[in-house]
Amino acid sequence: MTEAPTARKKGLFIRTYGCQMNVYDSERMADVLRPLGYAPASTPDDADMVIVNTCHIREKASEKVFSELGRLRDLKAQKRQAGDDLVIAVAGCVAQAEGAEIMRRQPAVDIVVGPQAYHRLPEMVARAARAAASRRPGTMKGAGVLDTEFPVEPKFDHLPAPTTVSGGSAFVSVQEGCDKFCTFCVVPYTRGAEYSRPAAAVIAEARGLVAAGAREITLLGQNVNAWHGAAPDGSTWTLARLIAALAEIEGLARIRYTTSHPRDMDAALIAAHRDVPALMPYLHLPVQSGADRVLEAMNRGHGRDHYLRLVDQLRAARPDMALSTDIIVGFPGETDGDFDDTMRLVREVGFAAAFSFKYSARPGTPAAMMARQVPEAVRDARLQALQALLGEQQRRFNGALTGHTVPVLFQEAGRKPGQLLGKSPWLQSVHADGDARLLGQIVDVRIVAAHAVSLSGEIVAGDFASTRTAAAKPIEVAA
Repeated sequence: MTEAPTARKKGLFIRTYGCQMNVYDSERMADVLRPLGYAPASTPDDADMVIVNTCHIREKASEKVFSELGRLRDLKAQKRQAGDDLVIAVAGCVAQAEGAEIMRRQPAVDIVVGPQAYHRLPEMVARAARAAASRRPGTMKGAGVLDTEFPVEPKFDHLPAPTTVSGGSAFVSVQEGCDKFCTFCVVPYTRGAEYSRPAAAVIAEARGLVAAGAREITLLGQNVNAWHGAAPDGSTWTLARLIAALAEIEGLARIRYTTSHPRDMDAALIAAHRDVPALMPYLHLPVQSGADRVLEAMNRGHGRDHYLRLVDQLRAARPDMALSTDIIVGFPGETDGDFDDTMRLVREVGFAAAFSFKYSARPGTPAAMMARQVPEAVRDARLQALQALLGEQQRRFNGALTGHTVPVLFQEAGRKPGQLLGKSPWLQSVHADGDARLLGQIVDVRIVAAHAVSLSGEIVAGDFASTRTAAAKPIEVAA
């Protein structure tokens, strides 16, 4: 009997910008395309298809996307001359917001797919292939397949279960979309309304990932602590109840979640940080500003006092809790006094890490049309002052661990030969020399040096793979 020929493996290269949700989406797009014969390619040059998974949060996001597409257009032309083809796809939030404009400005693009429609990528690839087959020889025009609809059916119902885990850590998307409508943000328009996956689906995906080697799972959502999912018994669970259920999975040592909104930080979730040992003592809780007047203009729905009360409650529940945040400086109308309020809040909280940005207008958002836009020079000066303070706090936080032994989940090889890179319970990067067999394992490491954004350590002899989930000592950062 003659065996049927196997399909030629095709290279797939995905360039991911932005948040951890985009990283998860990129992994799931690869899963969706695998049955079509697509396997990971190391560079665009080696690929038959390139997906640019975009983010609309950062400044000049659209310009960066079009710059990348220009390079891919040239690569497509080179491949065409060699008798090959390259499918170019744009996914993510810029695709959702500017899909038609992408098609108009860059005709070499074959596919534009929004973040709620990537489960339909196989159909879109087939449509692009049919269009390419009928294309006039020598033309550079792409297939022009566009799908930025918000489908009625949840995309998760149509996605294959993830089967691979790298470095013992995995993401699980539990919530998408946003109903908050902060005046500076495009997420409600690009990701749609808040949607929570059913608890049973999340638990099943987590069990599969743990069976594949995950020791740590990070729950993802635009407003992850707004998750209210249907439970197996027909009731509705909160995120705290879901975390408790996930903690019962044998072999799952660490649970994280991101990104949270202060408005959805309830008492049960705060208590979970006290009661669930697997829940890591690290929380990303964006405040955006320390000035009540600015927070109101942002439509954040919370004030500085509310935020500071949450910080106190979290640290009372978990004394070693580390906090990170997002802060925008130079929001329209922000005064020197408002900025001073932000600096004062940062000193009061003592953040372990932070993402800080100058305000930049996003087309279509209310803030873009506000009066009293802050001059660029003022925004620059404020950002430099803020980042100096935040950098000092991060260095102090990292330095507090020097001489202590902490459990580290090693996730990948380091830059130097024989070096491993992993994460502490507080999400610090830790590098140490060690055997590659430790990848995906939680190992006790004694911290010998602290750096601006990482820690150096030595693996503790005789404790090859600790199962502890956190160090016992509290971490304190002086204000």
